[in-house]
Amino acid sequence: MAGRNVLYMRSNLLGSRCWVIQSSTEILFNSASCRLFGVKCHTVNGESSEKKELLNNLLTMGVDIDMAKKRQPGVFNRMVTNEQDLKMFLLSKGASREAIASIISRYPRAIIRTSESLSKRWDLWRKIMASDLDVVSILERSPESFFRSDNNLNLENNIKFFYSVGLTQKCLCRLLTNAPRSFSNSLELNKQMVAFLQAVSLSLDHKDPADFVRKLIFKNPFILIQSTKRVKANIEFLQSTFSLTSKELLALICGPGAYTLDLSNDYVKRNYTNIKKKLISLGCSEEEVQKFVLRYPDMIFLAEKKFNDKIDYLIQEKIDISQIIESPRVLDSSLSTLKTRIKELTNAGYNLNTSSIALLSWSLNRYKAKLNKLNG
Repeated sequence: MAGRNVLYMRSNLLGSRCWVIQSSTEILFNSASCRLFGVKCHTVNGESSEKKELLNNLLTMGVDIDMAKKRQPGVFNRMVTNEQDLKMFLLSKGASREAIASIISRYPRAIIRTSESLSKRWDLWRKIMASDLDVVSILERSPESFFRSDNNLNLENNIKFFYSVGLTQKCLCRLLTNAPRSFSNSLELNKQMVAFLQAVSLSLDHKDPADFVRKLIFKNPFILIQSTKRVKANIEFLQSTFSLTSKELLALICGPGAYTLDLSNDYVKRNYTNIKKKLISLGCSEEEVQKFVLRYPDMIFLAEKKFNDKIDYLIQEKIDISQIIESPRVLDSSLSTLKTRIKELTNAGYNLNTSSIALLSWSLNRYKAKLNKLNG
């Protein structure tokens, strides 16, 4: 009947109960009774009071709720969150309120970590980093690296392992700064990669496997988050494609070719095939192609369209292919940068056809200084 109230007992999944008064027009909850029995009380729209409190807290902190929900929606269904503790903890370490809001927006799982876990993890990171602000800067750039796991024992074991295989504190600092996910790998996974690299070292007649591992990880700190299968395939590709001796291959993968080991092997092969095809079509010999890539292996990172478009534009501007072969770094610059600089240099009377084209890839400050000098 309209307007009639009904009193009944309602159970939740855990068997707890609270009294509910239901009418035909509204549902009222006895919040005090619910709190007494430890039950989460629900509002008419289905949102819990705890969830509303969480949302209010995050909004007050400046968190982008839409972004956070899109990235990790499950966090908003947690019974317990520690956003206030997290805020106070990070503030005490020197993080700004804006930085904290950004961290939570991008990696909301940060708010489920306990103060005890955060303190322990922070202490372990600080054994490597020089200051709290250094740690904060990593969190701002990659919040996942710190908050993804609360397995501090695994982190501690990884640090001990890295030291045991000869990595210096400087190397660990570079590793943590650039590829912090390495420390979240399982200890077994890191052991597998290090053992693989040591085996590669011995197969190439390197007398000091620890030195090889240290040099390669320092040069390419991302190596530990790759699979041994990928790294092996790329090393074999480099050796067979360029007919390198063991000594030459060691110098390449511990030097300018270190980052090519990160790429998918199919991507490496596809891009190299395109480079070779394009340059040979412009009159280069296979030997010149190999010289070009070995001089600057980062060329392999350039996808087919970007590489071809840049080459075509430079050729259109009457720059000889031999000049590009001698200065491959010019292809690091974006197509728009190349167009702007060539126009400015031409207007300043600089002849790119007879002079070095290296300045097309110079840093902005160095380039501006040269351009000002040319303009008198």
